[in-house]
Amino acid sequence: MSKSTHDSRITIHVLALAAIAALAACGVETATTAATGAAIKKQEVDQGRKTLEQSQQKIEQATQQAQQRGEQAREASDK
Repeated sequence: MSKSTHDSRITIHVLALAAIAALAACGVETATTAATGAAIKKQEVDQGRKTLEQSQQKIEQATQQAQQRGEQAREASDK
């Protein structure tokens, strides 16, 4: 094998490795972006659950207050 053929093969291998590394980097970037997006969505879901729970608690409190007022009004009218 001549020196130029050997050099050409080395060049091809180096270029192939560079291309593989570049493609792998794209894959890592895509995976990182997807993971970040998933983390953001999880935070949004968690925040939505907290908001829902808070809303349910406020509704329960308002219902209890309305019932108490109703009972007080009945007691006052019975006297």
